[in-house]
Amino acid sequence: MLKRTFLTTGAAAAALMTALAGPLAAQTYPEGPITIVVPFPPGGSTDLLARQLGESISAQLDQPVVVENRGGAGGTVGANYVAQSDPDGYTLLMGVTGSNAISAALRDDLPYSPTENFDPVSIVISSPLALVVNSDSDFESVQDVLDFAEENPDTFTHGTPGVGTSMHMAGELFALESGTSLVHVPYKGSAAALQDLLGGRIDAMFGDILVTSEYIANGRLTALGVTGTQEHFLLEGVPTIAEAGLPDYAAFSWQGLFAPAGTPTEALDTLYGAVSTALESDEMQAMFRERGFLVEGMPPAESKAFIASEVEKWTEVVDAAGLKQ
Repeated sequence: MLKRTFLTTGAAAAALMTALAGPLAAQTYPEGPITIVVPFPPGGSTDLLARQLGESISAQLDQPVVVENRGGAGGTVGANYVAQSDPDGYTLLMGVTGSNAISAALRDDLPYSPTENFDPVSIVISSPLALVVNSDSDFESVQDVLDFAEENPDTFTHGTPGVGTSMHMAGELFALESGTSLVHVPYKGSAAALQDLLGGRIDAMFGDILVTSEYIANGRLTALGVTGTQEHFLLEGVPTIAEAGLPDYAAFSWQGLFAPAGTPTEALDTLYGAVSTALESDEMQAMFRERGFLVEGMPPAESKAFIASEVEKWTEVVDAAGLKQ
């Protein structure tokens, strides 16, 4: 009887330890270095954000945070690497609109699903784009563009850094919601498109606000509208495209921190807490203002719902435009 009692007690203790193992392990997270994979080469805005965020997370959690650049295929190489990594909270992705929403809409052969293979930590920042034209252009408002595009199908040209970029999708959404057809002119990067716009060889760009604001300030470009839902602090007085003629229009470029699907909730919550604290720092706030970023800091559940809505939105645009690859 004593032996039976001992076995029962031992089994109960083992069960109790098993039940506690998850929470106890999570409470000690992180116990080692964390890697943030940037799916682009060093030097861009995603790389900068990851490094700034990583420094703050490292200081808060008292563990090294290493930024690893794995560029290729519009960010999908690095994203796939993280999607296939162990869901333990130690390998993360600094994902962007392209890698974690638009690519799923564009590609049937994408090796991962943004909605099924990732657990978001947070959508960290967002940035609207600006519809800009050469200052010598006859287009003085969004309505001018809408009128021209309606009267002259397949004539109005807009340049982008390439197929599937947020700039490209902003133009396709504009055409879809206005019932017009624009001519997409893809370049190998924003700089080449911008030079042709300044030279009068294309009509417009849905461009990065930080880059275009310099030329707006010196009078070489005119901003007709911003793609966000409110006036942007770097372009005071410029209306949103929704205000200027397309009531339901909104398009953002965004960046967020993602973990592989199945990462423990406690680890996600710990990381989100560190991200939230980082976003409140004077250093990060100054960087965001300088680069024209809007602070989001969405919690994990809200971020997950946001990603699902973005994939659905851009899939509708891609299907309507016949862009599926």
